[in-house]
Amino acid sequence: MTIIPVKTATQAYDVRLVDHGLDQIAEHIASVWTPCRVALITDTTVGPLYAAKVVTQLTNAGYCVNVLTVPAGEASKSWTQVERLITAMSTMHLTRSDGVIALGGGVVGDLAGFVASIYLRGLSLIQVPTSLLAQVDSSVGGKTAIDLPTGKNLVGSFYQPALVLIDPQTLTTLPARSLAEGYGEIVKCAALVGGAFWALVTQINQLADLIPNAAALITASVQFKAQVVMADEKEGGQRQLLNFGHTIGHAVELLGQGRWMHGEAVAIGLVQVSRLFEAHQLTPAGTADQLAARLQAVGLPTSLPDLPVTQLLAAMQHDKKVHGNQLTWVYLTAIGRPELRAVPVLQLKDWLAPMIKD
Repeated sequence: MTIIPVKTATQAYDVRLVDHGLDQIAEHIASVWTPCRVALITDTTVGPLYAAKVVTQLTNAGYCVNVLTVPAGEASKSWTQVERLITAMSTMHLTRSDGVIALGGGVVGDLAGFVASIYLRGLSLIQVPTSLLAQVDSSVGGKTAIDLPTGKNLVGSFYQPALVLIDPQTLTTLPARSLAEGYGEIVKCAALVGGAFWALVTQINQLADLIPNAAALITASVQFKAQVVMADEKEGGQRQLLNFGHTIGHAVELLGQGRWMHGEAVAIGLVQVSRLFEAHQLTPAGTADQLAARLQAVGLPTSLPDLPVTQLLAAMQHDKKVHGNQLTWVYLTAIGRPELRAVPVLQLKDWLAPMIKD
């Protein structure tokens, strides 16, 4: 078992990386919760795989568990599902002594975390991420959110869990595309950190290399994210670095309407923002090609799709990273050396000219 402690101004908790951790889940949950009522939130893909195992163990340990299932997919990060979940939780008569477990990928983690943060002004939350993307990214750091038609993650809260339990064995049930998707966020972290972490991702030359190296990749990603979150819980400073590739990536994901998964859109964003900053002579030539090589090794997309310029600009202008009519970009001056640059929204079209065509 690998334990990575996270301590913020609002919560201290462990991220536990435990092989076959779902087979011991009651033991881990009992270390932070006494027996209580639990809303186990999952989705139509993950629930049939793991919910019964979790419910049986928790019930035997004295917990009263209700499974709340949402449709798999990004569309569940919506007001409709929030209302449905909190209504069900009210029917269960949950109190502030009870808790929420998020069992699933990033969508479930974001949605369940948001629901936990607003119901009764906050219930204790445990994240049990089952996708590679959720294990290395969304389950750690306390960001919760749902989407609006105008953009991703526009309604949410910073709400830290009581525990994150990561079982790498859940990756063996992921479809190949979902496994590759999570690697997009790993490459992002490695590019920000450099050094041994970047050296590790250079050893991943095909999708089949991910599972044998999963524990090391997850540990390096979570250790980096934990350090950033502890230094800047609410994204006032260096936590903005974690948005590398996301300004373009979120726009592509939104406009694609389901065509690209989050990690795929981020992979596109990582390469395209690096090409853009190379064109502005702020990122060394060849950096984008280095990133593209790592991402393409597992089959991730890196080319900017043909999207309407006006819609692309509109999506970026609704990005959460817009402050004071400026959009903050993350770029690299070298692998392992990230920087921030603010570009006025009014200059955005001109700034993007090297990347897009009318």
